[in-house]
Order: sequence, then structure tokens, then C-alpha cells
Amino acid sequence: MYPVVLFPVFSTTLRLYLVSLSLKRDTRYNKLEQKEQENCFFHGEELAGEIESIGRDVTRFKPGDQVFGFDMFGAYAEYKCMPENGALANKTANMSYEEAASVPNGALTALPFLRDKGKIQRGQTVLIYDASGSVGAAAVQLARYHGAEVTGVCSTANLEWVKSLGTDQVNDYTREDFTENSKTYDIIFDTVGKRSFSECKGSLSDEGIYLTTVPTPMGILNAILPANRGGKKVGFIAAGLRSASEKIKDLVFLKELIEAGKIKAVIDRCYPLEQMAEAHSYVEQGHKKGNVVITVEHNNK
Repeated sequence: MYPVVLFPVFSTTLRLYLVSLSLKRDTRYNKLEQKEQENCFFHGEELAGEIESIGRDVTRFKPGDQVFGFDMFGAYAEYKCMPENGALANKTANMSYEEAASVPNGALTALPFLRDKGKIQRGQTVLIYDASGSVGAAAVQLARYHGAEVTGVCSTANLEWVKSLGTDQVNDYTREDFTENSKTYDIIFDTVGKRSFSECKGSLSDEGIYLTTVPTPMGILNAILPANRGGKKVGFIAAGLRSASEKIKDLVFLKELIEAGKIKAVIDRCYPLEQMAEAHSYVEQGHKKGNVVITVEHNNK
């Protein structure tokens, strides 16, 4: 039996795209019929809180530890039980619970895509499609940390905001299609699955790689079969299905970057737990900047 940690969840983030369910995008909330929406269930995955009690064999945490992390089995609750070896890490003191809960949402996806699959290197050119979303905003900051030259693609309303994240250039997709100019990139990271490899292929450098969080059957085939692509590659990783030990290492790494001021949490809005439905309705409009966070009040805190 696993040692268990029990802590009240002070805040959890909403995920617009569940990477592990990305092949079922047509079942997203805003495409459901009204009756289906009323019966739709969201359980949350990212969280932050304080350890309230521990099992007798737990050594990694102690009561009072302030933590943040990820659990694919649900986080929308006041209290949450997790195994000691779950994807949790101590949060940094210079982050609020709301900020801490927002970090895993985008960064635990963007980091393995860019670092592990994209093999990002200093001096490379990187294009982030939908640079204003939770994954995109994290990807921009992580690409800059790795020394890349970053172009962010977003709507007109988000241009200045995306610039503030550290992009070298921005592209307004409502006015210009980046695939139709002569620029090429070492990495094209489509964080929302809107552009296919065939559309982006001409904008990749000779050894460039196209990354997407939402692989199609053709995209998976392109990732497996290199025929007719030259040195250009397609990459996908099921970031949410990685082991807890891998996620723990990344949480600690992200914590260190935040402590050093290299990246920051990005929050659009916060909603109390009682307004969960309103929060999801806002997220499903598709216009959020970064993350939306749910806060949980505890009367005894």
C-alpha cells in the first residue's frame, strides 16, 4: 500500500485541451448539445495546496509543506489524497497558490515538447502557434530561456501581451499567414492543433521539426514514416501520460526557473470553486490569455 499525503487544494487550473484525450477534440464542451453540457464532467488535473497530514511511512513531505503538482485522476475538490511518489513538488515561496497551480497546466506540456522532442538549442528559430494560450505562453518563455529566437502567433488583441512574454517577433494570424512568407523555422510548435504538418512543411528549415499537441492520424503517420520529407520531422509526445518521476523532475526544474525569475506564471482570471460552470464557459470561448484558476476557500485557514 502506498504512503499517502492529504492536503486541502487551495487552487486548481482549468485545461482547455486535455493532451491525453487530444484525438477526441470534437467532444469539447462548446460543441456539445445543451443537455450534454449539463451532464458533462470535468475533474481537473493541476493543483496547489498545503499538506495537512501524512501516512506514517511518508518521508518526502511533512504537514505544512506548500506544494503544487499534477494528478490526472482529478483535482476539483477541497481535499485530495495522493501517493507520496505522485507528481508533487514543494512550491517556491515567491509564488501564490494561484500562480503555483497555473504552472503545470502549460509548462508540463511545453517543456517536454521543446526540450525532449524538439531538442531545442541556443540560436535556433522557433515559432509558437497560439502563443497566448496556457501551453503557448509557457512555450514562449521556455524557448527564450533556451536561447532561441521566438516568433509568437496570436490574434490582434493579444499581440502586445504576447510581446511582453519575450517574443522577438509576433505574427497576427488574422492578417498574415506565416506559412505564406519566406521565413523558415527550426521548430514550429502548434500548441492547439490548428495547422497541419503539410501546411507548415514549407516553413521548416531543412532539418526542422513540426510539433503538435493534437496529432491527427496523418500526423502520427508522418511522425513514423520519413518518406518524402527530407530531413524535416514531425514530433508528438503524450506529455500528460509521462511517469510521475519525470513530472516531479520537471516541476522542480520549473520551480527553480521561477525562483530565478526566468519564467513567470500567467493567469487570465480566477474563479471561486462555486463558479466552476462560469469558469468553464469562459475557457471554452477560446479567448483566454494563459491560465484560468479555481480558488478554494477554507474557513479554518
